[in-house]
Amino acid sequence: MPLTAIRNFLRMEASGGILLMIAAALALIVANSPVASYYTAFFETHLIIGFGDYSLDKTLIHWVNDGLMAVFFLLVGLEIKREVVQGELSSPSKAALPLIAAIGGMVMPALVYLVFNFTDPVTSRGWAIPAATDIAFALGILMLLGSRAPLSMKIFLTALAIIDDLGAIIIIALFYTEDLSLVALYAGLGCVAVLITLNVAGVRKVAPYVLVGIILWVCVLKSGVHATLAGVALALAIPLGERGKDHKDLAGHLEHELHPWVAYAILPLFAFANAGVSLQGLTPAALLAPVPLGIALGLFVGKQIGVMGFLWLGKALRLCKLPEDVTWSHIYGVALLTGIGFTMSLFIGTLAFEHTPDYADDVRLGVLGGSILSGLAGYVVLRFVAPKARDVGATPLTAES
Repeated sequence: MPLTAIRNFLRMEASGGILLMIAAALALIVANSPVASYYTAFFETHLIIGFGDYSLDKTLIHWVNDGLMAVFFLLVGLEIKREVVQGELSSPSKAALPLIAAIGGMVMPALVYLVFNFTDPVTSRGWAIPAATDIAFALGILMLLGSRAPLSMKIFLTALAIIDDLGAIIIIALFYTEDLSLVALYAGLGCVAVLITLNVAGVRKVAPYVLVGIILWVCVLKSGVHATLAGVALALAIPLGERGKDHKDLAGHLEHELHPWVAYAILPLFAFANAGVSLQGLTPAALLAPVPLGIALGLFVGKQIGVMGFLWLGKALRLCKLPEDVTWSHIYGVALLTGIGFTMSLFIGTLAFEHTPDYADDVRLGVLGGSILSGLAGYVVLRFVAPKARDVGATPLTAES
């Protein structure tokens, strides 16, 4: 991806991250205000789309989490595809550093969470909650640091978070899938086959892909697999790159068009709908309960140990090396920022405890607490400890030979 496109991507993610913070803060304010009951009632309002037996009846919170978030996952899928084909994950040497960091950043937080919850079969379902990183939030803080955060660090964090998102997608597909409806699943696979056929046939118009994608979303929703995965499947089928001057980069075009809607509308709305937790009657004991404590420590402690530990091991084994303008203090600051789970952590939390809503506030407390601690600590390290970047140009993230 050209350097200008990278800068534009980072700028939009950063400003979207700031808006995300505002939406989360507003949700907390509203949930602890005299209008809290209206806030809850609004998102529990049912919205029916369709007719007769062919209608979908869901609450607004479910339309946000199952519907609008499918668009977010469509964008994530497009970003993953671009990075794998053309970007920072397009070769083993480029992918080594963020891949090793991402693996550590997913494994260790899950283990930290399970230390507090492994004996309870219900709460142990939340093991994946602290394994996610919120790219918008993290980049929003990184961009506030200006030249103290080298561009290569921003690219590294972006690549790490994209691998993290891919891991979250796999986790959702494997571990948070309900009882399957084979008829709906086969219908969904048929839609995927149609999408692949459109790609192979060289179709370069958005409409056919979107139409089949909507049908795919309904099939996946009815199948028991989480509906947002339809967005990923659609993304992987959309053509990337040019095939002659008469064809356009449809994936790049769609990513460009979707990015503002996701960054400035869908994610802030998701944050506002899901971050509202009542602090009334909150006691220290509530914060020390296994679920919020496991999530908060998983994000704040597990992430930094996982990223730093796996990178140290990778460097010792000569599997990767740091960019030239980056020090270990830079890496540590970014490792802390990966503990900002927020969007993906809240989303996985809704899946993990979908049938045990009593844990919803525990999830929010843990995610908010761990994310705030990680964000503040990461900012302090990068602002006051890490040296100012000598070169703010992009430095390849290559493996040592």
